[in-house]
Amino acid sequence: MDDEVQREARALGDPTRHRLFRYIVDAPEPVGVAELTEHVQLNHNAVRQHLAVLKETHLVIEDVEARHRPGRPRLLYRLHPEAAGRWGTPGAYAWLASLLSEAVRQKQEPREVGRQDGLRRGAELAGTDDQLDLLEGEMARRGFRPNRVERGRRVDFVLERCPFADVAGSDPTTVCQLHLGLAEGLAEGIGGLAVERLVVKDARRAGCRLIVQTDPTTAPEHARVG
Repeated sequence: MDDEVQREARALGDPTRHRLFRYIVDAPEPVGVAELTEHVQLNHNAVRQHLAVLKETHLVIEDVEARHRPGRPRLLYRLHPEAAGRWGTPGAYAWLASLLSEAVRQKQEPREVGRQDGLRRGAELAGTDDQLDLLEGEMARRGFRPNRVERGRRVDFVLERCPFADVAGSDPTTVCQLHLGLAEGLAEGIGGLAVERLVVKDARRAGCRLIVQTDPTTAPEHARVG
């Protein structure tokens, strides 16, 4: 971790790269190269070189625009989920705190609050890509580092990282129920998927398994943790 932070610090030590990073962090949605070029008033190639450094140090993620009209898709940049909470960026714990606060305020279980959040996001994503790709991409965006293993209609996502390891270590029931609800909501909102269960491991070591079925009619009525 120390080596990783040192690499990030060196990358952000360049004033131009720091300006690009801050612009990406503060933008409400992923940002294209043309917008970044205009912001720093440098040529396209120079900006691309700076972005390559930010990408290599895992400070930003480069995505290809989902395009449904003629023309070459743009490259878009957003904050890397594993850099969230460092260098003055909003962290994943802000999301966790907001949902737990919602659970207390609405007198709901964490699983239900997570499901509602996932359902909203899943509905936004629905129809924009392959269903499993959408679910995997959203889990990656939230910092779970999923590794997908397909076994026919059953798909295992091995979660190689828990973005809330510190809290999950002391209160796994609440955090894991929240994650299960989030996955259930995403699957329902995206459509064509159903969560079978979440197999929980030690949060600090990661390796939890989210088991999903691609045919919801064969899935159990209620997913479980176990």
